[in-house]
Amino acid sequence: MSLGFLAALAATPIIVAGTLIVGFRVAARTAMPVTYAVTAIIAIVIWGMPGIAVVAASIQGLFITFDILMIIFGAILLLNTLKYSGGLAVIRQGFSQISPDRRVQVIIICWLFGSFIEGASGFGTPAAIIAPLMVALGFPAICAVMLGMMVQSTPVTFGAVGTPILVGVRGGLDSPEVLQQLSASGIEMTEYLHVITSNVVTLHAIAGTFMPLFMCVMMTRFFGSKKSWSEGLAILPFAIFGGLAFTVPYYLTGVLLGPEFPSILGALVGMGIVTFSARRGFLMPKAHWDFPAVSEWPSSWSGRLRINLDDHTDKMSLGRAWLPYLLVAVLLVLTRLPNLPLGSALKSVNVAWDTILGTSISAVTTPLYLPATILVVVATLTILLHRMPSGQFRKAFNESSRLLLGAGFVLIFTVPMVRIYINSGTGSDLESMPIIMAQWVSLNVGEIWPMFAPTIGAFGAFIAGSNTVSNLMFVLFQFGVAQNLGISMAMVVALQAVGAAAGNMIAIHNVVAASATVGLLGQEGRTLRRTLLPTLYYLIFVGIIGLIAVQFLGVRDPLM
Repeated sequence: MSLGFLAALAATPIIVAGTLIVGFRVAARTAMPVTYAVTAIIAIVIWGMPGIAVVAASIQGLFITFDILMIIFGAILLLNTLKYSGGLAVIRQGFSQISPDRRVQVIIICWLFGSFIEGASGFGTPAAIIAPLMVALGFPAICAVMLGMMVQSTPVTFGAVGTPILVGVRGGLDSPEVLQQLSASGIEMTEYLHVITSNVVTLHAIAGTFMPLFMCVMMTRFFGSKKSWSEGLAILPFAIFGGLAFTVPYYLTGVLLGPEFPSILGALVGMGIVTFSARRGFLMPKAHWDFPAVSEWPSSWSGRLRINLDDHTDKMSLGRAWLPYLLVAVLLVLTRLPNLPLGSALKSVNVAWDTILGTSISAVTTPLYLPATILVVVATLTILLHRMPSGQFRKAFNESSRLLLGAGFVLIFTVPMVRIYINSGTGSDLESMPIIMAQWVSLNVGEIWPMFAPTIGAFGAFIAGSNTVSNLMFVLFQFGVAQNLGISMAMVVALQAVGAAAGNMIAIHNVVAASATVGLLGQEGRTLRRTLLPTLYYLIFVGIIGLIAVQFLGVRDPLM
């Protein structure tokens, strides 16, 4: 069979999922079991993947599903705990005191606080935490999910303290051929990763500066009473300021310190600058913007998550209300710093299945290291921090458990489908489906490859829901294509990493997970259709920058 025919078959599961969810607006709970079956049939019949390997890949997917569900549960439990303690009512009032303007709240809560959570934790945690928090503050559920997905862009490459670079890119380049080239050039892998990191922060800083404005424009267009783009554009000066407050320290951290802390430090500096400026009205629009009255909302805007913050009459300081979220952030950082022993100790407790059913596929989960464990621990500590009656915590626990059921069913099919897709080369004479598709694209694109390199990264993230996994799948391929074309390998690998970050905005099981936190399962297609717009912006903009850098500015590679 020709490469083109195989590439078309490899694209079939993606086309099926996209057509059902986005085109026909079929709920993910129906579309994903169908897509799972289509993927398994193609893997067995066309790729020759043994049935036992399909089962093994599915089991591997269930391990990952467990991790995702635990993160969802932890995020909802903390939110519900704060709801019953009265903390959320105080937090909402605090944001209103900074500014009642929803556009300003998006920049501070979603863009900056969400970027911090991404930098500290990664793996879809920001949407799981930010979306329900925004619902609690009065945002429509479907708007909160859309915005929570959009923040999973610029900070993602350095999420979980740099994991997509330190694990994804490093692991992707860990081949005898690349190591030999590095040795011959007298360059350490760490030095080469620093070059790639510098390219990544440059690309992200340019494109990411406009993301807060994009968030505001999307919100006013789709969720305002006037359905207006211009109401979002009206906050342009403050939005660009909010973008730069993050991307400037983000860029400097990446260039000077490396991949561990750009998102964390960029967000911390940005939150301080933007909050201080907003309180003093710097660059703020004269007219405040808000959603229409709740009574005017279409039913599709609201999820099953119901948070009534008006029943709490007890007073609590703003600092004490925020303390659980601040504690989450601190613990996430402490457990992710490579120089501290805490993370290694937590990782040492694991459940692993090597060579599942005799195949080369393995799976592992480290339950104590998951962000979910920190979220649950902090939720429990909130009983003491906010002096809650134990009965209120039981209510929060029960509500959170019920919301997991719908998400669990969808993810049980979604993640195993992804693992079959990625592992389809196991026991086969063919490369896996993603690699076949990428090979066909590269052969038919040629010297303008930098324009399309980010799309391959986004494709990997769309499938796997992970920047790290996309990098592991495609970095070596991207390196080889760039080398064959005689262009900078470090820049093309950087384009891959940036595209993989942008692809998180449309990753199916990330959308499902975020939707589950606000009780909005069944409307994933609406979210995907909207987040496709910022994804295309990111991929096209970054692709153009990469093409200019390689073909016109002549950016060189240390190995060339």
